[in-house]
Amino acid sequence: MPEAHCTHEVVNQSQPFEDVNLFLTDRPLRAAVERQGTGLDTTSLREFGRIAGSCEAATWARLANDNPPVLRTHDNKGHRLDVTEFHPAYHSLMETSAKAGLTRLNAGPHGYVERSALLYLAIQMEAGHCCPITMTNAALPVLARQGDVGQPWIEKARNAAYDRRFLPMADKTSVTIGMGMTEKQGGTDVRANTTRAVALSGGPGKPYEITGHKWFMSAPMSDAFLVLAQAEGGLTCFMMPRFRPDGSVNGLRFQRLKPKLGNRSNASSEVEFVGAHAWAIGAEGEGTKVIIEMVTATRLDCAVASAGLMRSALAQALHHAANRRAFQKALIDQPLMGHVLADLALDVEAAVALAFRLSSAFDEKENPSQQAWQRLMTPVVKYWACKTAPPFVAEAMECLGGNGYVEDGPMARLYREVPVNSIWEGSGNVMALDVVRVLKREPQTAEVLLSDLRDAAGADSRLRNAAAKLEDLLGNATQAEHRAREITEGLAVLAAGTLLVESAPPAIGESYLASRFGETQRSTYGCDIDPRLTRAILERARSVET
Repeated sequence: MPEAHCTHEVVNQSQPFEDVNLFLTDRPLRAAVERQGTGLDTTSLREFGRIAGSCEAATWARLANDNPPVLRTHDNKGHRLDVTEFHPAYHSLMETSAKAGLTRLNAGPHGYVERSALLYLAIQMEAGHCCPITMTNAALPVLARQGDVGQPWIEKARNAAYDRRFLPMADKTSVTIGMGMTEKQGGTDVRANTTRAVALSGGPGKPYEITGHKWFMSAPMSDAFLVLAQAEGGLTCFMMPRFRPDGSVNGLRFQRLKPKLGNRSNASSEVEFVGAHAWAIGAEGEGTKVIIEMVTATRLDCAVASAGLMRSALAQALHHAANRRAFQKALIDQPLMGHVLADLALDVEAAVALAFRLSSAFDEKENPSQQAWQRLMTPVVKYWACKTAPPFVAEAMECLGGNGYVEDGPMARLYREVPVNSIWEGSGNVMALDVVRVLKREPQTAEVLLSDLRDAAGADSRLRNAAAKLEDLLGNATQAEHRAREITEGLAVLAAGTLLVESAPPAIGESYLASRFGETQRSTYGCDIDPRLTRAILERARSVET
């Protein structure tokens, strides 16, 4: 007897993309790690890739986003609490990434490359929890500037552990560190900050009391925050703990958690400081100079994270297209769908190549060429990867049709997530203007990088023409600011082209040059892809564990 209301069995649907090793199935990632981290032991990456792609991790991600954090400002008797509560799944994500070492840079010649690979995998596991992970790691070099204050915090932050308890630092096994710069009236213009710092015993490493507000205070559950405030000598960087030295709760009054488009598992807050205790990191008036090191590291993470989110969306699209049939063929074998997927794969190749080339530059800061790459290409790669990701994920979602648009799967969450990396740590205009400032103020840096790109272009006329066009743009100083986005995107695409021609399989390099440097005016994916090369591109992109 058939079951009541049963109309048919479920067929022609792909299984959930779970229990997949996200490192072993990602050929571009493995190639980039091998190329930029020569000799790096990938044992930890293989193991973390298994965990990040597991069904259990996918369940944590879903639960953490379905059950966002809650702010508890008071207890039931009216006492201030100012604590943020999370679903257990969020804590599982934090514990997993902290155990893998993501809250601190590994020692060794390829520390940045290795950590970038871990972050690239962690962001595919779940994006929101990576915010405090990124900021904790990025805060460490800033705290090292003021070792008398920062060293105890550095030691706790470097522990490969996660301690969720709301306790003074001395009583915890590990700590996380957040950041607060943005105020209502200033936004990106942090020099417009009105938060005031009064010295109790002024100078670097000395205590201050801070009164004011922050319109965006990231990760309010952190154990301490790097904040900017106006001291007598000007805008200054401070480290503000959640507890005062005497063990009492510090004067941070959280007003609300921000209702955000995406990044929902992570808390972002609005906060008032009421005589909050803090220590100066660096001299008064040098706040921007001090905190920029943290900002630079977070910009690298934004670029890596965007590459990881793009890879995640592509993997979902490829998996669906390989297991879904229409008109007597698998979707992936339909010519036009193959073109679209191959075109998406080329942008993942470019994003991964750029992100890990940039990571290697952070690893070799003493090399002039690498210094130029880090200084100039950090805003370039951050701009390009973060700007490319939103339309990319939209196209990948379309490959799944209605299955991609509904909240039952991960694609809708990915789509909400990707805009944040372009907005946080400097919007697109801020990145483009930073590029122009470097070009104007540090011509020697620009010349080192452009010389490297010219050499890498070799005899290829498409790359050489692109380099010449860039140099023409740069030679017109009066137009540079107006055309800052064009310059920034041009640098990114040119650098990606040289990297892919040099190190990717010929089908990848040639297809990238033909489609990105050709005469076709492109505004969507799937244009100007050579059908003879589509299969080779898709074979490299397909998630096959080897």
